[in-house]
Amino acid sequence: MGARRLVRRSGAATRYLVAGLRTALPATLLSAFVPLVTVLAVLFIALPWLPDLIKPVRALARIERRRAGEALGREIPEPYEPPRGTAVEQTVRLLGSSSTWRDLLWLTLHGWTGLVMAVLAIGMWPSIPASLSLALWWWAAPEGSQSAFIVLDSWPKALTMPFLQAALYAVILFWLVPRLARWQALLAGFLLRPTRRSALTERVELLSATRAEAIEAHGAELRRIERDLHDGTQAQLVAVALRLGLADRRFDADPVAARTLFLQARDGVEDALTQLRTVIRGIYPPILSDRGLDGAVRALAAALPIPVHLDLPGEGRAPAAVEAAAYFVVAEALTNIARHSGAARAEVSLQRSRTCLRVRVRDDGKGGADPDRGSGLAGIRRRVAALDGTTRIDSPAGGGTTLEVELPCAS
Repeated sequence: MGARRLVRRSGAATRYLVAGLRTALPATLLSAFVPLVTVLAVLFIALPWLPDLIKPVRALARIERRRAGEALGREIPEPYEPPRGTAVEQTVRLLGSSSTWRDLLWLTLHGWTGLVMAVLAIGMWPSIPASLSLALWWWAAPEGSQSAFIVLDSWPKALTMPFLQAALYAVILFWLVPRLARWQALLAGFLLRPTRRSALTERVELLSATRAEAIEAHGAELRRIERDLHDGTQAQLVAVALRLGLADRRFDADPVAARTLFLQARDGVEDALTQLRTVIRGIYPPILSDRGLDGAVRALAAALPIPVHLDLPGEGRAPAAVEAAAYFVVAEALTNIARHSGAARAEVSLQRSRTCLRVRVRDDGKGGADPDRGSGLAGIRRRVAALDGTTRIDSPAGGGTTLEVELPCAS
């Protein structure tokens, strides 16, 4: 490894360790209170103020989790459950949660080791040139002066020992410091991530919630189809049957009136077919089978009254259920843009990979979209969650709206 690369690597490690003082110094102070808090928690199981005491610990853990994730090149998810229930119930859950004790263990270890490692890394940089220069000025130092590990009282020592000391410092700086920085990041990555048990528990809870939402969405879809068939197609067919019955009775006595009823019945059949096609499109749009997802999205964009920029892959197909979900996501998003956003233009992007289909819809409208205030965005979330997908909505006031959806699919 070249000297320049060694210096860069040690410099990056030093910066990482020094930046760790942002959490190490508060952690050192907080860790002094950990034994006291632990004793109180054991003596008084229902400490109503424990949730407030744990907040600064979690705030430091979040900062370190983000730093360590950047250093390790992977995201470290949070293991915390959202707070719910009374303060006493929250306290009981905190005391029974492994994430609480892992955070406290990290706090204690990081508080002291992070402080020592940062001071060591900082001190090595000036120590090397200072050791190398000892041979030039050791004789001017007061008698008995010591430089770290050595005492210089003769020229033979002055011409050998400082260089050995500088070599030791160089080993610490260029070999040990990068490993200390890596160790600090691995410590945070190990202690501050969810345990396998908590991850499985969270996954089960997420699957239970998404399955419940899927069942709810399925039930709502069935009710919508039933309502559309009952109020639309069925009503039209009943009217057609009545007109045909009246026409049959009047045919001999008044052929002209019967013919009028026949024509009205024919119009009613055409209306019923139109409504039936609308219902079918709501179940699985035929355009997806005919033209694929790209063609269906182009048709949706062409129907919008504002220009829509399309970024479509143009090749490959996803599973039918995934394409249907993506189609309805784009359709609902474009409908919201046309009705509520006041946008001058919009963008739709589809990206396919071996594992997922990514959908991104953006506009330059007024923003401020809230999934909790309307059924459209909430319906998108339910439909996506039913396929174990994720939905992200970014809609600052005055900054437009960006909807991003990831749908897992087979390769």
